[in-house]
Amino acid sequence: MKNNGKKLTILGVIMLVIFALWTYLIQTVNVEPVGQKGTDIGFADLNVRFHEITGVHMSIYTITDWLGLVPIAVCMGFGLLGMTQLIKRKSLLKVDVNIILLGVYYILVIFGYLIFEMIPINYRPIPINGYMEASYPSSTTLLVLSVMPTLSFQAHRRASGRGLILSADIFAVGFSLFMVIGRTVSGVHWLTDIIGSVILGGGLYFLYHGAVLLTEKD
Repeated sequence: MKNNGKKLTILGVIMLVIFALWTYLIQTVNVEPVGQKGTDIGFADLNVRFHEITGVHMSIYTITDWLGLVPIAVCMGFGLLGMTQLIKRKSLLKVDVNIILLGVYYILVIFGYLIFEMIPINYRPIPINGYMEASYPSSTTLLVLSVMPTLSFQAHRRASGRGLILSADIFAVGFSLFMVIGRTVSGVHWLTDIIGSVILGGGLYFLYHGAVLLTEKD
């Protein structure tokens, strides 16, 4: 278990380094003023070509936007679980370690989201409700890919029936795929925004998973 924890932690760190490199490349490679109001976009040829192929589908954007509440509900559910344990056990030290780490992990995800909202790398291909919005990385994609794997992970540790565990796995994977594909083809993000979210979300999750394995007893 400890060895797996180390491997996952190292993998998470590597993916975060790749994300940092990807972010740098977006700001330096093939940067052209092809965004809204002439704003610069990295990998301009790739992004513009892909956006022309997919077009804009606001119905898909709206659906995936509302479905972004699902991972938020998952976060609230585990938050309620942690609060219940705290009340019953009357000590934070007696709350399950993986739940405490999960809370810290969710805070890190939110922190990462806020950083890119305050320091926009680029802007969406189209205005949303008449406003230019930060586009990199895709916040909805990041939220989904950071949170939904934790649902499956916790189900394997807490659910007693194999059917429930399998259902959680299928839902987490299916929902994540639907959301990633939906955000990609909706046309409200550049392709590089989605790629960045996949890398960052995966890196953060592997760090959480690795941290749990490293802190728990065999």
